Amino acid sequence: MTGKAEQNVVIVGGGFAGFQVAKQLSKKLDAKRYNLILINSRSYAISLPATVRLVVDAESKLEETSFVKLDKLYANGNGETKVGVVTSVEAQPGVPGGAVVLATGERISYAVLILATGSKWTGPCDIPENEADVLPFVHAWRQQFAKAKHVVIVGGGAVGIELAGEVKDLYPTKKVTIVHGGNELINATYGSSLRKGLEKRLHARGVQFMFNEYIDNIPEAGVVGVSTRSGKHISDADLVVSARGGRPNTDYVTSLGEDALNGHGFVKIKPTMQLLNHPSIFALGDIIDWTEQKQIGKLMWHVPVIVTNVVSFLNGVTPTKKYTGAPEMIVITNGRKGGMGYFGFFGGFTLGDWFAWLVKSRDFMVSHFRKDLGY
Repeated sequence: MTGKAEQNVVIVGGGFAGFQVAKQLSKKLDAKRYNLILINSRSYAISLPATVRLVVDAESKLEETSFVKLDKLYANGNGETKVGVVTSVEAQPGVPGGAVVLATGERISYAVLILATGSKWTGPCDIPENEADVLPFVHAWRQQFAKAKHVVIVGGGAVGIELAGEVKDLYPTKKVTIVHGGNELINATYGSSLRKGLEKRLHARGVQFMFNEYIDNIPEAGVVGVSTRSGKHISDADLVVSARGGRPNTDYVTSLGEDALNGHGFVKIKPTMQLLNHPSIFALGDIIDWTEQKQIGKLMWHVPVIVTNVVSFLNGVTPTKKYTGAPEMIVITNGRKGGMGYFGFFGGFTLGDWFAWLVKSRDFMVSHFRKDLGY
């Protein structure tokens, strides 16, 4: 697949990281020299933060607003979206250029390749790649949440907390328990003020907690009762939901050799966000081997580094812009009207329900997401 130009700049992954890079590069690349190709498993991007409400609340109709076509993001139409799944990358260490191979067997050559495939999730956030499967998946989860008498959420990170808030919004009397491996919610990156504050808010809504406990195996649908690793039994649990953290979606990167990924599947990069042995391959977002919390907010710092360095590389100039990290920030919702925010500046501080409502809880920023994609 090639357009009117001789060389391709290929981006793999049309989530927040991929489409933002595509949008910026479409403003900077000469369409006579480069075809900008964004490869995504679906023809549309999904606002992943909104998934926790999408799968619980049918009245939200988020399937009508949080799925946005990847056809209007390119400046002056300078770019194209290709629906497909990349299964491997063909490249030689130190040799510029290469090709990606799709599940169909199609090969697409590249002068520059940008990896932005994000995280793989479990449970209700594991949206199917095949478009035909997406709505049945969403409807099935809505029915399960509606029918359940006791929802047990495995994982007390941001996803687990937000799911609990959504369930309590729609079903205030439904029993909800969060099982979490730590002794407080989320993790120690964030101050105790946030962690205890969210626990207090959820507890006030009737959410129960089991800390320092793990559920290793999620029961099949219809099975009632589940046991923790330590042997504690929750006899009336009729819906056990995995809200464990994501893992890097990088299986296809193993084709570049063992040294491309670390032991946890993250892509090893230089501070210029180039792969160690492949200067024409760049990576950003959740998949990079960088000590930081994996969040959309980090892209404010990732994207400018990628865009600047890709343009330099294509112009024959050694990339010099370096990623040096970003401050830790998070906003976690508690249903439509509440939540908390944490900011790692000035020693770390938190903001409460009004702030969370203003910036996230009321609509998960879907209107901004749509606007960002040209809708």
